[in-house]
Amino acid sequence: MFKYLSVVLVALFILSGCDKTPDVVKIAGPTMGTQYHISWVGDDADSEKIQTLIDARLVAINKAMSTYDPTSELSLLNQQQAPLANETISDDLAEVLRDALEVYQKSEHRFDVTVGPLVNAWGFGPGKHLDERLPQEEVDQLLSEIGSDAIHLNGDQLSTDKPLYIDLSAVAKGWGVDQLANLLEQQGIHSYLVEVGGELRTRGQKPDGSNWRVAIERPALDAMDREVQLIVEPGDAGLATSGDYRNYFEENGVRYSHTIDPATGYPITHRLASVTVIHKQCGMADAWATALNVAGPDNAMRLANQYQLAAYAIVRTDTGFTAVASDEFKRRFPHAVQ
Repeated sequence: MFKYLSVVLVALFILSGCDKTPDVVKIAGPTMGTQYHISWVGDDADSEKIQTLIDARLVAINKAMSTYDPTSELSLLNQQQAPLANETISDDLAEVLRDALEVYQKSEHRFDVTVGPLVNAWGFGPGKHLDERLPQEEVDQLLSEIGSDAIHLNGDQLSTDKPLYIDLSAVAKGWGVDQLANLLEQQGIHSYLVEVGGELRTRGQKPDGSNWRVAIERPALDAMDREVQLIVEPGDAGLATSGDYRNYFEENGVRYSHTIDPATGYPITHRLASVTVIHKQCGMADAWATALNVAGPDNAMRLANQYQLAAYAIVRTDTGFTAVASDEFKRRFPHAVQ
Protein backbone atom coordinates (compact mmCIF):
# COMPACT_ATOMS: atom_id res chain seq x y z
CA MET A 1 0.00 0.00 0.00
CA PHE A 2 2.80 2.41 0.83
CA LYS A 3 5.55 3.62 -1.46
CA TYR A 4 8.84 3.51 0.36
CA LEU A 5 10.23 7.05 0.28
CA SER A 6 13.23 5.73 2.07
CA VAL A 7 13.17 2.07 1.36
CA VAL A 8 14.27 0.08 4.38
CA LEU A 9 15.88 -2.90 2.77
CA VAL A 10 18.15 -3.66 5.71
CA ALA A 11 16.24 -6.68 7.02
CA LEU A 12 15.86 -7.29 10.75
CA PHE A 13 15.75 -10.91 11.80
CA ILE A 14 13.60 -11.55 14.86
CA LEU A 15 15.26 -14.04 17.16
CA SER A 16 12.28 -15.52 18.91
CA GLY A 17 14.21 -18.07 20.95
CA CYS A 18 11.11 -19.80 22.28
CA ASP A 19 9.23 -20.23 19.02
CA LYS A 20 7.76 -23.58 20.06
CA THR A 21 6.59 -22.45 23.46
CA PRO A 22 2.77 -22.70 23.45
CA ASP A 23 2.43 -19.51 25.43
CA VAL A 24 3.92 -17.40 22.62
CA VAL A 25 1.01 -16.54 20.30
CA LYS A 26 1.81 -15.45 16.74
CA ILE A 27 -0.19 -13.78 14.00
CA ALA A 28 0.80 -12.26 10.65
CA GLY A 29 -0.75 -10.60 7.63
CA PRO A 30 -0.26 -8.15 4.76
CA THR A 31 -0.16 -4.39 5.19
CA MET A 32 1.48 -1.28 3.72
CA GLY A 33 2.95 -3.19 0.80
CA THR A 34 4.74 -5.56 3.19
CA GLN A 35 3.87 -7.90 6.08
CA TYR A 36 3.25 -7.58 9.78
CA HIS A 37 4.29 -10.17 12.36
CA ILE A 38 3.16 -10.03 15.98
CA SER A 39 4.15 -12.31 18.85
CA TRP A 40 2.84 -12.00 22.38
CA VAL A 41 2.69 -13.92 25.60
CA GLY A 42 -0.91 -14.87 26.24
CA ASP A 43 -3.82 -17.14 25.44
CA ASP A 44 -4.16 -18.47 21.90
CA ALA A 45 -7.92 -18.32 22.32
CA ASP A 46 -7.72 -14.53 21.96
CA SER A 47 -5.73 -14.58 18.71
CA GLU A 48 -8.68 -14.37 16.31
CA LYS A 49 -10.21 -11.44 18.15
CA ILE A 50 -6.89 -9.61 18.34
CA GLN A 51 -6.08 -10.20 14.69
CA THR A 52 -9.45 -8.73 13.74
CA LEU A 53 -8.67 -5.63 15.78
CA ILE A 54 -5.16 -5.41 14.32
CA ASP A 55 -6.38 -5.69 10.72
CA ALA A 56 -9.08 -3.07 11.28
CA ARG A 57 -6.56 -0.62 12.76
CA LEU A 58 -4.18 -1.14 9.84
CA VAL A 59 -6.98 -0.55 7.33
CA ALA A 60 -7.76 2.75 9.07
CA ILE A 61 -4.10 3.81 9.02
CA ASN A 62 -3.82 3.04 5.31
CA LYS A 63 -7.04 4.92 4.64
CA ALA A 64 -5.56 7.97 6.34
CA MET A 65 -2.09 8.11 4.83
CA SER A 66 -1.48 5.69 1.98
CA THR A 67 -0.12 7.27 -1.19
CA TYR A 68 -1.07 4.18 -3.18
CA ASP A 69 -4.78 4.53 -2.44
CA PRO A 70 -6.03 7.49 -4.52
CA THR A 71 -9.01 7.83 -2.18
CA SER A 72 -7.01 7.98 1.06
CA GLU A 73 -7.13 11.14 3.12
CA LEU A 74 -3.52 12.04 2.28
CA SER A 75 -3.93 11.26 -1.43
CA LEU A 76 -6.95 13.55 -1.66
CA LEU A 77 -4.93 16.34 -0.07
CA ASN A 78 -2.03 15.70 -2.46
CA GLN A 79 -4.37 15.86 -5.44
CA GLN A 80 -5.27 19.48 -4.76
CA GLN A 81 -3.45 21.78 -7.15
CA ALA A 82 -3.39 24.77 -4.81
CA PRO A 83 -2.00 25.58 -1.36
CA LEU A 84 -4.05 24.14 1.49
CA ALA A 85 -5.81 26.58 3.79
CA ASN A 86 -6.85 25.33 7.24
CA GLU A 87 -7.86 21.88 6.05
CA THR A 88 -9.21 19.80 8.92
CA ILE A 89 -7.37 16.48 9.02
CA SER A 90 -7.79 13.32 11.09
CA ASP A 91 -6.08 12.82 14.43
CA ASP A 92 -3.98 10.01 12.92
CA LEU A 93 -2.70 12.13 10.04
CA ALA A 94 -2.07 15.11 12.30
CA GLU A 95 -0.05 13.02 14.77
CA VAL A 96 2.20 11.51 12.09
CA LEU A 97 2.72 14.90 10.43
CA ARG A 98 3.60 16.42 13.80
CA ASP A 99 6.27 13.76 14.39
CA ALA A 100 7.62 14.23 10.86
CA LEU A 101 7.89 18.00 11.28
CA GLU A 102 9.67 17.58 14.62
CA VAL A 103 12.34 15.37 13.09
CA TYR A 104 12.55 17.71 10.08
CA GLN A 105 13.53 20.59 12.35
CA LYS A 106 15.83 18.64 14.66
CA SER A 107 17.62 16.87 11.80
CA GLU A 108 18.44 20.20 10.12
CA HIS A 109 15.87 19.50 7.39
CA ARG A 110 17.32 16.11 6.42
CA PHE A 111 13.99 14.35 7.01
CA ASP A 112 11.55 15.89 4.53
CA VAL A 113 8.21 14.24 3.74
CA THR A 114 7.78 16.42 0.64
CA VAL A 115 10.79 15.01 -1.22
CA GLY A 116 8.71 12.48 -3.19
CA PRO A 117 8.84 14.34 -6.55
CA LEU A 118 12.64 14.14 -6.48
CA VAL A 119 12.56 10.44 -5.56
CA ASN A 120 10.30 9.80 -8.55
CA ALA A 121 12.35 11.97 -10.91
CA TRP A 122 15.51 10.06 -10.04
CA GLY A 123 13.74 6.82 -10.96
CA PHE A 124 13.32 5.39 -7.46
CA GLY A 125 9.54 5.73 -7.38
CA PRO A 126 6.89 3.46 -8.92
CA GLY A 127 7.67 4.61 -12.48
CA LYS A 128 10.58 3.95 -14.83
CA HIS A 129 14.07 3.56 -13.37
CA LEU A 130 16.26 6.07 -15.17
CA ASP A 131 19.65 4.88 -13.93
CA GLU A 132 21.20 8.16 -14.99
CA ARG A 133 22.04 11.54 -13.51
CA LEU A 134 19.34 14.21 -13.74
CA PRO A 135 20.15 17.57 -15.39
CA GLN A 136 20.91 20.26 -12.82
CA GLU A 137 18.13 22.52 -14.11
CA GLU A 138 15.55 19.78 -13.48
CA VAL A 139 16.88 19.22 -9.96
CA ASP A 140 16.72 22.97 -9.26
CA GLN A 141 13.12 23.15 -10.47
CA LEU A 142 12.07 20.23 -8.27
CA LEU A 143 13.85 21.71 -5.26
CA SER A 144 11.66 24.79 -5.62
CA GLU A 145 8.58 22.56 -5.38
CA ILE A 146 9.45 20.77 -2.13
CA GLY A 147 10.18 21.71 1.47
CA SER A 148 8.49 20.92 4.78
CA ASP A 149 8.96 24.55 5.81
CA ALA A 150 5.86 25.14 3.69
CA ILE A 151 3.76 22.89 5.95
CA HIS A 152 1.90 24.52 8.86
CA LEU A 153 0.03 22.39 11.36
CA ASN A 154 -2.13 23.97 14.06
CA GLY A 155 -3.86 21.21 15.97
CA ASP A 156 -5.89 19.42 13.30
CA GLN A 157 -5.69 22.33 10.84
CA LEU A 158 -3.27 21.85 7.93
CA SER A 159 -2.09 24.67 5.70
CA THR A 160 0.66 24.84 3.07
CA ASP A 161 2.37 27.76 1.37
CA LYS A 162 2.33 25.97 -1.99
CA PRO A 163 1.02 22.76 -3.53
CA LEU A 164 2.97 19.83 -2.07
CA TYR A 165 3.14 16.08 -2.47
CA ILE A 166 3.42 14.69 1.05
CA ASP A 167 4.60 11.11 1.51
CA LEU A 168 4.74 9.71 5.04
CA SER A 169 6.15 6.30 4.16
CA ALA A 170 9.39 6.89 6.06
CA VAL A 171 7.54 7.36 9.34
CA ALA A 172 4.13 5.68 8.92
CA LYS A 173 5.32 2.08 9.27
CA GLY A 174 7.03 2.79 12.56
CA TRP A 175 4.07 4.85 13.76
CA GLY A 176 1.80 1.96 12.78
CA VAL A 177 3.91 -0.36 14.93
CA ASP A 178 3.29 1.96 17.88
CA GLN A 179 -0.44 1.89 17.20
CA LEU A 180 -0.50 -1.91 17.17
CA ALA A 181 1.52 -2.00 20.40
CA ASN A 182 -1.00 0.38 21.98
CA LEU A 183 -3.82 -1.88 20.83
CA LEU A 184 -2.19 -4.88 22.49
CA GLU A 185 -1.76 -2.88 25.70
CA GLN A 186 -5.47 -2.04 25.63
CA GLN A 187 -6.19 -5.77 25.45
CA GLY A 188 -4.13 -6.39 28.58
CA ILE A 189 -1.07 -7.73 26.72
CA HIS A 190 2.20 -6.35 28.06
CA SER A 191 4.81 -8.79 26.69
CA TYR A 192 5.06 -8.66 22.91
CA LEU A 193 7.04 -8.09 19.75
CA VAL A 194 5.32 -6.13 16.95
CA GLU A 195 6.98 -5.86 13.52
CA VAL A 196 5.88 -4.20 10.29
CA GLY A 197 8.25 -4.41 7.33
CA GLY A 198 11.35 -4.47 9.51
CA GLU A 199 10.35 -1.73 11.96
CA LEU A 200 9.50 -3.17 15.36
CA ARG A 201 8.74 -2.63 19.01
CA THR A 202 9.18 -4.93 21.98
CA ARG A 203 8.09 -5.00 25.58
CA GLY A 204 8.32 -7.47 28.44
CA GLN A 205 9.79 -10.96 28.42
CA LYS A 206 9.06 -14.33 26.87
CA PRO A 207 7.65 -17.15 29.02
CA ASP A 208 11.10 -18.33 30.06
CA GLY A 209 11.94 -14.86 31.40
CA SER A 210 14.32 -13.96 28.58
CA ASN A 211 14.09 -10.70 26.65
CA TRP A 212 13.00 -10.37 23.02
CA ARG A 213 16.14 -10.35 20.88
CA VAL A 214 16.63 -8.75 17.48
CA ALA A 215 19.50 -9.12 15.02
CA ILE A 216 20.62 -6.22 12.84
CA GLU A 217 21.67 -7.41 9.41
CA ARG A 218 25.14 -6.88 7.98
CA PRO A 219 24.92 -5.09 4.61
CA ALA A 220 25.17 -7.28 1.52
CA LEU A 221 24.41 -6.62 -2.12
CA ASP A 222 22.59 -9.92 -2.57
CA ALA A 223 19.36 -10.31 -0.57
CA MET A 224 20.19 -14.01 -0.18
CA ASP A 225 23.52 -13.26 1.52
CA ARG A 226 22.09 -12.26 4.87
CA GLU A 227 24.33 -12.28 7.91
CA VAL A 228 23.93 -11.00 11.44
CA GLN A 229 25.93 -7.90 12.33
CA LEU A 230 24.73 -7.39 15.89
CA ILE A 231 22.15 -8.84 18.30
CA VAL A 232 20.37 -6.47 20.67
CA GLU A 233 17.60 -6.61 23.26
CA PRO A 234 15.66 -3.36 22.71
CA GLY A 235 13.63 -3.67 25.91
CA ASP A 236 10.54 -1.47 26.07
CA ALA A 237 11.35 0.41 22.86
CA GLY A 238 11.01 0.63 19.10
CA LEU A 239 13.72 -0.12 16.56
CA ALA A 240 14.06 0.93 12.92
CA THR A 241 16.77 0.68 10.27
CA SER A 242 17.38 2.67 7.11
CA GLY A 243 19.87 1.50 4.49
CA ASP A 244 20.80 2.17 0.90
CA TYR A 245 22.84 -0.76 -0.27
CA ARG A 246 20.28 -2.65 -2.37
CA ASN A 247 18.44 0.17 -4.15
CA TYR A 248 20.85 2.32 -6.14
CA PHE A 249 22.44 2.78 -9.54
CA GLU A 250 25.97 3.60 -10.67
CA GLU A 251 27.08 5.97 -13.41
CA ASN A 252 30.69 6.81 -14.28
CA GLY A 253 31.85 5.15 -11.09
CA VAL A 254 29.49 7.18 -8.83
CA ARG A 255 26.95 5.33 -6.73
CA TYR A 256 23.51 6.98 -6.53
CA SER A 257 21.36 5.82 -3.62
CA HIS A 258 17.55 5.79 -3.57
CA THR A 259 17.76 8.07 -0.53
CA ILE A 260 17.54 11.71 -1.63
CA ASP A 261 19.18 14.57 0.24
CA PRO A 262 16.50 17.29 0.31
CA ALA A 263 19.18 19.97 0.65
CA THR A 264 20.82 19.17 -2.69
CA GLY A 265 18.12 17.26 -4.56
CA TYR A 266 20.65 14.50 -5.27
CA PRO A 267 20.91 10.93 -4.01
CA ILE A 268 23.28 10.49 -1.11
CA THR A 269 26.76 9.34 -2.13
CA HIS A 270 28.49 9.06 1.26
CA ARG A 271 29.68 5.80 2.82
CA LEU A 272 26.93 5.23 5.39
CA ALA A 273 25.40 1.87 4.43
CA SER A 274 22.78 1.58 7.16
CA VAL A 275 21.76 3.14 10.44
CA THR A 276 19.60 1.65 13.18
CA VAL A 277 17.84 3.78 15.79
CA ILE A 278 16.27 2.56 19.04
CA HIS A 279 13.71 4.94 20.53
CA LYS A 280 10.78 4.65 22.91
CA GLN A 281 8.53 5.38 19.91
CA CYS A 282 9.02 3.26 16.80
CA GLY A 283 7.64 6.05 14.62
CA MET A 284 10.38 8.39 15.81
CA ALA A 285 12.98 5.64 15.39
CA ASP A 286 11.73 5.20 11.81
CA ALA A 287 11.96 8.91 10.95
CA TRP A 288 15.31 9.40 12.67
CA ALA A 289 16.83 6.37 10.94
CA THR A 290 16.03 7.97 7.59
CA ALA A 291 17.28 11.38 8.70
CA LEU A 292 20.58 9.98 9.96
CA ASN A 293 20.99 7.92 6.80
CA VAL A 294 20.71 11.14 4.78
CA ALA A 295 23.13 12.92 7.11
CA GLY A 296 26.09 10.61 6.56
CA PRO A 297 28.42 9.02 9.14
CA ASP A 298 29.84 12.08 10.87
CA ASN A 299 26.70 14.21 10.95
CA ALA A 300 24.61 11.18 11.92
CA MET A 301 26.66 10.62 15.06
CA ARG A 302 26.71 14.36 15.82
CA LEU A 303 22.91 14.57 15.64
CA ALA A 304 22.44 11.30 17.53
CA ASN A 305 24.63 12.55 20.37
CA GLN A 306 22.97 15.97 20.34
CA TYR A 307 19.52 14.43 20.86
CA GLN A 308 20.61 11.44 22.96
CA LEU A 309 19.54 8.94 20.30
CA ALA A 310 20.63 5.32 20.50
CA ALA A 311 22.03 4.95 16.97
CA TYR A 312 24.19 2.25 15.40
CA ALA A 313 25.69 2.87 11.96
CA ILE A 314 27.43 0.55 9.50
CA VAL A 315 29.89 2.43 7.28
CA ARG A 316 31.64 1.31 4.12
CA THR A 317 35.43 1.26 4.07
CA ASP A 318 37.85 0.53 1.26
CA THR A 319 38.03 -3.08 2.43
CA GLY A 320 34.54 -3.76 3.78
CA PHE A 321 32.47 -2.27 6.61
CA THR A 322 33.01 -0.81 10.03
CA ALA A 323 30.50 0.07 12.76
CA VAL A 324 30.11 3.23 14.83
CA ALA A 325 27.66 3.92 17.64
CA SER A 326 26.32 6.96 19.45
CA ASP A 327 27.01 7.61 23.12
CA GLU A 328 23.45 6.62 24.06
CA PHE A 329 23.72 3.35 22.15
CA LYS A 330 26.99 2.54 23.93
CA ARG A 331 25.40 3.37 27.28
CA ARG A 332 22.41 1.12 26.67
CA PHE A 333 24.34 -1.72 25.02
CA PRO A 334 27.86 -1.56 26.48
CA HIS A 335 28.76 -5.09 25.42
CA ALA A 336 27.49 -4.74 21.85
CA VAL A 337 30.16 -2.33 20.61
CA GLN A 338 33.86 -3.05 20.72
